[in-house]
Amino acid sequence: MTETTIKPRWHTTAEVAGMLGFGLSKTKMLVITGEIRSVKVGAHRRILPEWVDEYVARVTEECAA
Repeated sequence: MTETTIKPRWHTTAEVAGMLGFGLSKTKMLVITGEIRSVKVGAHRRILPEWVDEYVARVTEECAA
C-alpha cells in the first residue's frame, strides 16, 4: 500500500505570523489592509504560500529602493 502525504495548500493567519516572525495582531492587520492577500473560508481566513512570498518580495523591493 502506498502512503500519500497531503501538503498544506493554505496557511492560517497564525501560521503566517510564525513564518514572518510577526505577532498575530500585526499579521491580522496586514491581512485586513490587503497587504497580504487572503480568502475567507467559512469563518476563517486562509492564505496561499504564494501570497506570503508576494508580500515578502514587495517589502524587500521597497527596502531596496
